[in-house]
Amino acid sequence: MHSICWNSLVERIFPSRKDSEHLFGLTWRPMLQFLFLVGRDLDRLSKMTTQGELKERIADFVHGADGLGNTYPTLSDRKPIDTFAPDYLIQKVNEFPGEITIVALGPLTNLAAAVECDPTFAKKVGQIIILGGAFQVNGNVNPAAEANIYGDPEAADIIFTCGADILVVGINITHQVYWTGKDLEDLGRSDSKFGKYLYAASHFYATYHREAYDIDAIYLHDPATMVAAVDPSLMTYATGAVRVQKDGICKGLTLFNNSNKVWHDPTDWCGIPPVKVAVTVDRERVASLLKERLTAP
Repeated sequence: MHSICWNSLVERIFPSRKDSEHLFGLTWRPMLQFLFLVGRDLDRLSKMTTQGELKERIADFVHGADGLGNTYPTLSDRKPIDTFAPDYLIQKVNEFPGEITIVALGPLTNLAAAVECDPTFAKKVGQIIILGGAFQVNGNVNPAAEANIYGDPEAADIIFTCGADILVVGINITHQVYWTGKDLEDLGRSDSKFGKYLYAASHFYATYHREAYDIDAIYLHDPATMVAAVDPSLMTYATGAVRVQKDGICKGLTLFNNSNKVWHDPTDWCGIPPVKVAVTVDRERVASLLKERLTAP
């Protein structure tokens, strides 16, 4: 099994310990820091840079200026490979056809470019698991849109309609999976160097949640999505076509058609390959699994 992920927490939630499992990392800077913290080597990790035109929305008010809660950790002196991100994705999918699982925890710019550059990409990738969208709930950028989809709605629509095996975990799910202030304190008291660091890095994120949502807790968006890769049975899914609003007041809206209705007139959802959208989650089991994995010594 081969996994490509944009988030370094995967190495703790989904440790690749078998010779047949390989992890390729895309968010190289925090990935290197987290692997350094947990004492893991890079023999199963390829680093890369993202180049080209990106539609960036920097949420430093959520994650801090450094993306790590303003902890500004000392970074490894290792450098990423000098490869254009979509080319790297295409290379790995062609090297391991049907075996690659991509876990996308940010805007889908690089994936969409890979799909457009290689017409066989969607059929060769094993599965794409996406953190994104707000299904039958309000968004977190505005009432219509979730942040990752809002960051590049054109790319998201390309991916949702490309025909790959796609599983989507939206904030309708991740807003049900959280750690309370007590859970965070448990991280700080754990024997895990990684857990202690997460506790320190979570202060800024927890402050945002108190101010934005009036809760003493943090939503576990990225880790909860990783659980869909580790144990998909902890969620249930509905199947149908997803389209993304690309502009206007509802820019970034993910509209899911899982109706059995036969439409009288053709719609933009007709003939679109279906995707799986998570609709329920076993909150307690997911939160407990994450706490167990992320506080392990």
